Amino acid sequence: PPRRPGAEDLMADDGSAREAKLTQYLLEAHGKEKELEVALEAHIGMTTRAPYKKRLTEHLKETRQHSRLLEKQIKKVNSKAASNRTKATSQANKLIATAKGPLHSIRGNSENEKMLKNAKTEYFNEPEAIATYTAIEALATELGDKDTAKMAKQIRRDEERMAGFLEKQIPILTRQMVKEEIPASERKSGSNGSSRRSAGKSSKSSRKKSTSSSRKSSGKKGRAKSAA
Repeated sequence: PPRRPGAEDLMADDGSAREAKLTQYLLEAHGKEKELEVALEAHIGMTTRAPYKKRLTEHLKETRQHSRLLEKQIKKVNSKAASNRTKATSQANKLIATAKGPLHSIRGNSENEKMLKNAKTEYFNEPEAIATYTAIEALATELGDKDTAKMAKQIRRDEERMAGFLEKQIPILTRQMVKEEIPASERKSGSNGSSRRSAGKSSKSSRKKSTSSSRKSSGKKGRAKSAA
């Protein structure tokens, strides 16, 4: 796969270590956003649960907006490196995501399990995005670039909201998958059935002990009367 540009590559275009490092981090983030665009488009096409599909569609719009913000910021930071490198990085990441798409469409035994697996993948990606923009915000702050820091903070908050949504959505999709794939007679029956059997055995044992004790007590009373 094509190698992503590092700071040493970008310095050849600009000569400034500050701008090269900022550009490197912004390009990496831009490439990831482009990859996520393709993945979200594929997942939306597989999603039938209305609230989940609506939120994915909203996040796709956010992701596209993130890409535009990053492109704009890259041009501000390093206009010489921006055009060609942005296109090359985004195309490489789109190719990666496109290759993964067909694999996502065949995983899972049911419709709900496909959605669940997609949600898990999306949730898996969110911490990386949050970490990426946390780092960009800190880097830009250290280098005195208030605009880049503000942009990174804005995008990070979008990613945090999406992570919160997915965290709540995954248990819902799991329950739906269970209803679709597991017969009602088998849901929660394993532990409850064992408990009932255990309780039944315990009750029988208690009755046996009680009966045995009563017999022994009656026998002692009878012997006591005979002795008298």
